[in-house]
Amino acid sequence: MESAKEKIMVVGAHAGDAEIMAGAVVAKYTSAGHGAVLVHLTPGEKGHRTKSPEDYAQQKMIEGKKAAEVLKAKAIFLPYKDAELPLDDEVKYQLADVIRAEKPTMIITHWKGSMHKDHENTYHIVQDAIFYAALPAIKRELPAHGCYTQFFAENWEDSYDFEVDTYVDITDSYEQWIEAANQYELFSGSISNFRYMDYYRALAIMRGCLGKSQYAVGLMRPKGAKIHRGNHLPGKIL
Repeated sequence: MESAKEKIMVVGAHAGDAEIMAGAVVAKYTSAGHGAVLVHLTPGEKGHRTKSPEDYAQQKMIEGKKAAEVLKAKAIFLPYKDAELPLDDEVKYQLADVIRAEKPTMIITHWKGSMHKDHENTYHIVQDAIFYAALPAIKRELPAHGCYTQFFAENWEDSYDFEVDTYVDITDSYEQWIEAANQYELFSGSISNFRYMDYYRALAIMRGCLGKSQYAVGLMRPKGAKIHRGNHLPGKIL
């Protein structure tokens, strides 16, 4: 391995989104000695059948920290509420400050074609936060940091006009990803009628077929990028 290190930042609308979408990629890279941080804009606390949003928020934060430990990543929670994630400069600047502090070399987040308002807002928040973080003329506590590699992750709620152009072999990190996802009660099937783990396991198999590996994650780069199939993210050290 070369001496230079990568650092992946995955930004999810709710705790659990980052892990289910890109946890396997994170595990792949942290196992190779690279860094990772999972940023949760909200806990995703309003979906439990029996618990109050306040109690479930605390549970989700604990689950998120445990999942990050499994993935050998850092977990950061911003102070916003599920279904009420604002699309304003306050949250954009908060995320820009996180980007400046963590200095990622690549960012993975939601695609904008979503049925979920928080997911769509996250897409737009991340785009502006990347811009604000990189612009030296915007004076904040920390100096500017540019992150020029970005990917959009595959999420069952973000499927409108989502086109995979990057296939990453996650065969070696598959079980670690499953262990991380299983830290969340949400993915056990006891909270939601949606069969999360069945869906994402099947998706990993299907993307593996197309990516010519046992298991793979499908990502999308900004428009204009070429299709990539391989053992790692295009242009990234592993």
